[in-house]
Amino acid sequence: MSKPHSIEICNYIHFAKALQTVEQRPCWMMFDAEADVLYVNFQNSAQAATDSKVTDDDVVIRYAGNEVVGLTILSVSQR
Repeated sequence: MSKPHSIEICNYIHFAKALQTVEQRPCWMMFDAEADVLYVNFQNSAQAATDSKVTDDDVVIRYAGNEVVGLTILSVSQR
């Protein structure tokens, strides 16, 4: 029997702690391994962004008006 891929639990815990600062509501996440990008939407269905900002650490913060509706985390495997 083959072993599942190794999971870096500390990365998930770090991410979960960061999400605690966000208003509690359903969220949706998808990892695109080919593009090495993690998409996080703070709604069950993705809300269209009206604006976005790229941080110094390659995280795209997506806004609808003044509300953060999601994050796009680039180069996930290099973190």
